[in-house]
Amino acid sequence: LGQVSAFTIAHSITLGLGMYGVIGAPPTIIEPLIALSIAYVAVENLVWSELKPWRVAVVFAFGLLHGMGFAGALKDIGLPQDNLVPALLTFNLGVEIGQLLVVGLVWGLTRFLSRFRWVGMLRTPLLYGLGAMAGFWSLQRLVAIAG
Repeated sequence: LGQVSAFTIAHSITLGLGMYGVIGAPPTIIEPLIALSIAYVAVENLVWSELKPWRVAVVFAFGLLHGMGFAGALKDIGLPQDNLVPALLTFNLGVEIGQLLVVGLVWGLTRFLSRFRWVGMLRTPLLYGLGAMAGFWSLQRLVAIAG
């Protein structure tokens, strides 16, 4: 709950500030950093099985990045400028509801599957796969920048 709240607060801050033009960074910087944040979480979960005290702060920082990414994407799509605040609030609410649904679903599925011994063997390969995909995505974005 602490991690989800930290991420939500952080991404809401940068989403709002980014949409109003107070802050901004080019997608060529933000997108590889978002991918690296996902890879970092995978690696951290491989190294430590228990949550460390700094995890909420790390998740908050990553939420700031993700909010800037959302702001950039929303600027490209375009929101009605005459109703920007309600549009931002409803978009953010939709994202948060979706996030909570995914977290709840994964939590429930994990609780159910934890009864089976073989499920524990999937943790490490899944984390390696997640980290590899995020690392690939980050490299792909960096190569696109350089190219």
